[in-house]
Order: sequence, then structure tokens, then C-alpha cells
Amino acid sequence: MKVLLFCLFSLAFGVSAQLPDTTWNKRSYWVGGTDLVLGGGSVVLLSAVWYQEYPKSKFHAFNDSNEWLYMDKLGHAYTSYKLSTVNYAAWRWARMPKKKAVLVSGGIAWTYQFSVEILDGFSAEWGFSWADLTANTAGVGLFIGQQLGWDEQRFQLKFGYKPSPYAAIRPNTLGSSFSERLLKDYNAQSYWLCVAPGTFLKESTFPKWIQIGFGYSIDAKLNGDLNTYTDVNTGKTYFARSEYALSLDIDWSQLPIKKPWLKKVLKPLNAIKIPFPAVFWRNGVCYFGMF
Repeated sequence: MKVLLFCLFSLAFGVSAQLPDTTWNKRSYWVGGTDLVLGGGSVVLLSAVWYQEYPKSKFHAFNDSNEWLYMDKLGHAYTSYKLSTVNYAAWRWARMPKKKAVLVSGGIAWTYQFSVEILDGFSAEWGFSWADLTANTAGVGLFIGQQLGWDEQRFQLKFGYKPSPYAAIRPNTLGSSFSERLLKDYNAQSYWLCVAPGTFLKESTFPKWIQIGFGYSIDAKLNGDLNTYTDVNTGKTYFARSEYALSLDIDWSQLPIKKPWLKKVLKPLNAIKIPFPAVFWRNGVCYFGMF
């Protein structure tokens, strides 16, 4: 099983060797080796540590498309998108040609996520999810399509977080520590599609670094399958609901900063949505808040 996953993750490197204009140098070997060690190593570690706690089964699929009101699917798309962008920056640093770097980076991100889905498929606790695979593909596709078409990311996926009160009610499911809640408590998370109108306007005075963010989050979701949950301790029933948001954000890579090193330092901040006032819609009700 580990050999299979190792081969799957290495597929992107095999593809890159077949693409034209390949010039391997010291930087290329550093990036390739880092990808293989971190990516392949983490998959093997998951197989040896995380999945060992749950019983194994024959490879199977299951439908989890409706769980957590799609928040986990947005998480898959976001992760695949960010893995692609990080890998692209690394391969361009290694002086790989742009088009090839786009395809190799997207291939590595997709293959890594696919490897994790394979592990899920052999676990009795979960199963191979076509919905997850679709979300992974969408995230990679968002990166590849824009990079090939515009040579930049005009639409960016971002992650927002603020503590929610629901983890204290179900700590085993939503997390008992900050690190667990960051990953498990979907009520505390938000995902944003941010776009800078200035990138579409030629010779415009509208700043390219100002973005409009369209966000999605959920509230009072304490059970993955059901949209209602009754707390046995208080008798209170919680009703899950989706919420949508509109806010502003910053494209840190477009800020008019003259020093290249400072732009490189700030660019990773594009992974997160900065806290800013937002307009929310929930159950047909509009209100203002911060996310």
C-alpha cells in the first residue's frame, strides 16, 4: 500500500520529465526533493499513524457530498488550490518554464490529494469520496486555468477563522484544543473567493490590490449528517444554517511595494482573509459583522 501511494505521488515528477524544455539544476533538485520528502513522507506518516487507529477494509467509496453543508468540500478545493500556488512559486524559483511549472505544480497538488483519498478508501471509518475528488480537481483547475490564461491569479481562494461557541458543546467532534478546532470546527471557518476588479481594467486608476470577497460559512452545525442537534446537557436544540458574506480584502502581491523581497514576504498572506467588516446573509436576514 505504501509503495502504491509513493508511486502515485511520484507520478507528477515522471510527467515533468517528459515535458519539453527541461533543464534540471540544483534548485530543481532541491524543490523536487522537498516535495517528495514532505508530500510522500506525510502520506506515509498518515498511513502509519492516523489510519492505524481505525479498522481497515476493502477499498470502497461512500457519498459524503451533503455532510457539513459543503464546508469540507470547500476545504478540499482550498487546499488543492494553495498547494498548487505554493508549488508553482517553488518551481519558478527553480527556473522551470512557466507553462511546465503550472502543469507540474497542479499535478503534484492533485496527486497528493488523490493519495489521501486512496487512504480513506481503505479505511472502514471513511471511504473514497468522489465529491472530495471533484473538489480537489476544482481547486487545481482554478489555479491552472488562471495561470495559463492570465499568468496571474485574479480569483483567489482564501481562508478565514474566528472562534465559535459550538466546539465546547461537542469537543470530541469539533475539537478540544485550538489546533483541533482550527481543522474540525467548521462553524469557525469561512472560505472566500476574492477578486480584484482592477486586474480586469486596463489603464485604470482603480487599485489592483483592492479585492472584493465573496464568503461562505455555516452556523450551529454540530453534526455532519444532520442539520439539527440537541444538547443532552441543556436540552437546547441547534439548527444548522448556511451564511453568505460580502467583504473587502487585499491582494498582497499587487501592493505598490518597490522592494521585491518585501513583496515576497507579504505574498503568502494571500492565503488568509484579513478580518474586516462584512455584510452577512443568513436565512434571508441581512446583518453586519466581522470575519
